[in-house]
Amino acid sequence: MAGAIVLLIILVLIIILLASCIKIVPQAQAYVVERLGAYQGTWSVGLKLKMPFIDKIARKVNLKEQVVDFAPQPVITKDNVTMRIDTVVFFQITDPKLYTYGVENPIMAIENLTATTLRNIIGDLELDQTLTSRETINTKMRASLDVATDPWGIKVTRVELKNIIPPAAIQDAMEKQMKAERERRESILRAEGEKKSTILVAEGKKQSAILEAEGEKQSAILHAEAEKEKMIREAEGEAEAILKVQQAAADGIRFIKEAGADDAVLKIKSLEAFEKAADGKATKIIIPSEIQGLAGMLASAKEVLNG
Repeated sequence: MAGAIVLLIILVLIIILLASCIKIVPQAQAYVVERLGAYQGTWSVGLKLKMPFIDKIARKVNLKEQVVDFAPQPVITKDNVTMRIDTVVFFQITDPKLYTYGVENPIMAIENLTATTLRNIIGDLELDQTLTSRETINTKMRASLDVATDPWGIKVTRVELKNIIPPAAIQDAMEKQMKAERERRESILRAEGEKKSTILVAEGKKQSAILEAEGEKQSAILHAEAEKEKMIREAEGEAEAILKVQQAAADGIRFIKEAGADDAVLKIKSLEAFEKAADGKATKIIIPSEIQGLAGMLASAKEVLNG
């Protein structure tokens, strides 16, 4: 009975030992394996077996892209302005062996390297350049860090300046400058608006004057046309009246001739026509001598008859 128990215990220990030798490497990870303290190999994704007691997993390496946000670092610009800048570094482990054996503390090494590189770059720039050249600074830092971290099996994919914190006095001056700039732009916009408004009002008055002048012109033209039409109508009426008078006179003369009237009657009719023409008008009419003699004769006969 005791032997069976011992055999069972040994069997359980063997199962536990074999289970401990079976390892599964998950996705986006790599295991660095040492055998008797020396580097033996790097396990990638999948089912792996290790030798009991002599193999050891030295480090489990995360192959995903990682991000580290470093605390603000004091830096001095070329014009001796001290400011604080915090950076964000994106990196990825490309060689688990170098990452394991290349540097003692990779994250701390990257932080110190970032601070040193940042001081070197900012030291060549003035304050205004620092505030307006973030993209340039990011590019230079990424290139420098990428070269420096290659021996550690690390690739720096991106570096970003998260915050640039100038001294309080400079912040106040910058805020005043920004306020003055905003007020200047506001004044310019207001002046532009007033200018456009004045132009629009002037254009409106101009168009109104043009339309008014055009209306007066059209009115004058229509009035002149009406006067012209009136004069034409009056002239046509007078001409028609004259024609009718002349036609009537011609008809009367023709009637008198057809009735056999002599020259004396015709002269008397002419005299009557002259009398009507001069009736009520200060008009000088020259009467032919023949008619004058005939008129005198008629006047004498009238007096004899009245006597």
